[in-house]
Amino acid sequence: MPASPVTYTFLGPEGTFTEAALMQVPGARDATRVPASNVNTALEKVRDGSADAAMVPIENSVEGGVTATLDAIATGPELRILREALVPISFVLVARPGVRIEDIRRISTHGHAWAQCRLWVDQHIPNAEYIPGSSTAAAALGLLEPEPHYDAAICAPIVATEQDGLAVLAENIGDNPGAVTRFVLVGRPGELPEPTGADKTTVVVPLPEDRPGALMEILDQFATRGVNLSRIESRPTGQYLGHYFFSIDADGHVGDARVADALAGLHRISPATRFLGSYGRADGQRTSVAPHTSDQAFRAAHAWVQDILSGASVVQDYKPEASPTA
Repeated sequence: MPASPVTYTFLGPEGTFTEAALMQVPGARDATRVPASNVNTALEKVRDGSADAAMVPIENSVEGGVTATLDAIATGPELRILREALVPISFVLVARPGVRIEDIRRISTHGHAWAQCRLWVDQHIPNAEYIPGSSTAAAALGLLEPEPHYDAAICAPIVATEQDGLAVLAENIGDNPGAVTRFVLVGRPGELPEPTGADKTTVVVPLPEDRPGALMEILDQFATRGVNLSRIESRPTGQYLGHYFFSIDADGHVGDARVADALAGLHRISPATRFLGSYGRADGQRTSVAPHTSDQAFRAAHAWVQDILSGASVVQDYKPEASPTA
């Protein structure tokens, strides 16, 4: 990415949780920030060069993967995940001044926000109809239109505080107080971030054929090399019923021997495997690595095989490290 100037796009409008995630990127406050109406639009701005990177949601601790993002980065010109950000999620119910909770018949918000507030809504506004919104902020701003087609919106607290004409009817309405959404900053392919020891690698693996054991064969590439998976989700390719790809987050960096070897195995099984990036974990949690899957162990094993092929002595003097290292 260029040092200056930098243009970021994000799932807008302003005031979304996605913009809050973008603000965690060093220099983002001084960069050009362009809101996008949806994930596909944001990523296309990166692909066509009108933006250097896009911040988009990819996973929620309550609802799981954000399907719009998983699908958009799995197809089309390749993109790379540059970093991730975690944002604690809280919600408020807003309406135009004078509207009471008992007056509400229709509520708009993003689908993931609705899923995280359903129990509260069922308890306090049981007959409310859900109106899908492109984002929580867009739903709230829609109430400011001359004739909104819904009565209230669920959004982030910052939207309510920064927008005149919105009244907060209820705070902290999320069903899970500890909810967190994970966002990723996506750019074009280029130089990879250096391994930190607390990394994550994301890949998309199409199921090569629908047969017994096909998924197990994919998972074995990670298991036999000691690579832990923190997320795996299946998504339909859209080609025909029963045809899927798997979106996978693995602990470690492609620069780690065990991860590189696992990806090579995946590519042999499924040549259409797509590498989406290796990047530092937002929580900084270092990866625990067993001695026999360390880079040192892989180097020693490859050297042993080369000695065999060259006809040299094959005496093995390698000793595993005393304690696991990342």
